[in-house]
Amino acid sequence: MLQLAGVTKAYGGRLALDGVSFSVRPGRLTGFVGGNGAGKTTAMRIVLGVLSKDAGTVTLDGAEVTASDRRRFGYMPEERGLYPKMKVLEHIVYLSRLHGFSNADATARARALLDQLGLGERLDDRVETLSLGNQQRAQIAAALVHDPEVLILDEPFSGLDPLAVDVVAGVLQERAAAGAAVLFSSHQLDVVERLCDDLVIIAAGTIRAAGPRDELRATHSARRFELVAASDTAWLAGQPGVTVLQADGGYAVFDVDSDDTAQAVLRRAVAQGDVASFAPQHPTLAQIFKEVIQ
Repeated sequence: MLQLAGVTKAYGGRLALDGVSFSVRPGRLTGFVGGNGAGKTTAMRIVLGVLSKDAGTVTLDGAEVTASDRRRFGYMPEERGLYPKMKVLEHIVYLSRLHGFSNADATARARALLDQLGLGERLDDRVETLSLGNQQRAQIAAALVHDPEVLILDEPFSGLDPLAVDVVAGVLQERAAAGAAVLFSSHQLDVVERLCDDLVIIAAGTIRAAGPRDELRATHSARRFELVAASDTAWLAGQPGVTVLQADGGYAVFDVDSDDTAQAVLRRAVAQGDVASFAPQHPTLAQIFKEVIQ
């Protein structure tokens, strides 16, 4: 398990990270979200040793991360980092060779990975001739080709169309299922919500929420319900302990002040006529994000 504990980083008099603590567990996808300048990239670069920290620890399986450990990491920066004049296949083979694989093994790995990422027909094209989306796929291949135990990706879905997002998401899920600890940042909250097992939300250099996605949704869930009934739901506005958020004929979304109030609403709805649905509403990641960064 990769773990940050109390990590602090300042630039001049400005704190970029202030006591940042969170974990990235093997076999799980951890989504790392926050606005521009929140501290995501700084935290990732400290994990990778690209930046030094002012305080705190970064550990892998309980021991301080070393340069040797980082050879087992895979990293994809947000900025393009490939050599534009190299051909796609030879570039990924070259990077694999740097990790100690033989030419034959490196070539086999690179071909299989590029094919999986949808670049099987572009192996002999120069990187600079690829679209931005295909360059992104090639950069992901560069991070994955040595089968890293820890994978850190900064905006891996940037510039990808919906089909390409699904391809990359499938590859990352496969790596996590094989035991890799995967940390990825993204501004595409719908993708993060669909893909991640765990979630870390950062704002102004501090962690505002962290933990399993479903637990966070439960923790930040208000007593909010959706009612779909055959009769008009206008009566909800006068129900004690109920705050109506949306009402349109037989459809309503509302908050209640207690479980007893929810049950009272359900009883009255049934008394009014047929009830097609009465269920709690769970917040989306976007709603949780807005709540915790305020």
